[in-house]
Amino acid sequence: MDSYQIVVITLILLAIADLIVGVSNDAVNFLNSAIGSRVAGRNTILIIAAAGVLMGALSSSGMMEIARKGIFNPEMFTFSEVMVIFVAVMVADILLLDFFNSMGLPTSTTVSIVFDLLGAAVAVAIWKSVQTNGGLEGVVEAINYQTATAIISGIFLSIGIAFTIGGVVQYLCRLLFTFRFEKYLKTYGVAFAGAALTIIVYFLLI
Repeated sequence: MDSYQIVVITLILLAIADLIVGVSNDAVNFLNSAIGSRVAGRNTILIIAAAGVLMGALSSSGMMEIARKGIFNPEMFTFSEVMVIFVAVMVADILLLDFFNSMGLPTSTTVSIVFDLLGAAVAVAIWKSVQTNGGLEGVVEAINYQTATAIISGIFLSIGIAFTIGGVVQYLCRLLFTFRFEKYLKTYGVAFAGAALTIIVYFLLI
């Protein structure tokens, strides 16, 4: 068994571990807000979380594929260098997600893998440039800066937009229901819940 076969087997094992940690991360993100807000009993929340994670895994989009192809230019690396990048990404992703899961902190698998890919690709490109006595031109050519910048800026913009719009919507809801929401819950609660579910389903489908 040569070194490449060992690396491939290692990647398969790491992929299984990363899948377990990634699914656990989705469950942690869901359970934190649900249990913290006490919207239902613990068993009910666990059942809904399990169903949601299963549906998400079966109907996931190609976001991870877009992130994988857009961070660096594979043609600028040899096969062994690409293997080093992927092993580093898998190990870093597992450690990062497992740390956040253990601490009960929310995080994103997409964000973690994007920055793992970027860091690993830059590190390997710098190492390759040092070995060949090249300059920073090789590092610049190895990284797909336009796509990587678009993805990273989109991540930060989405956080800012979500925080701003979420704050505005919550403020408007407080104005609508006031802080004594029990008084208006029977009158407007059904309409508000229906509108919220419609927006969530529209976001998931579109």
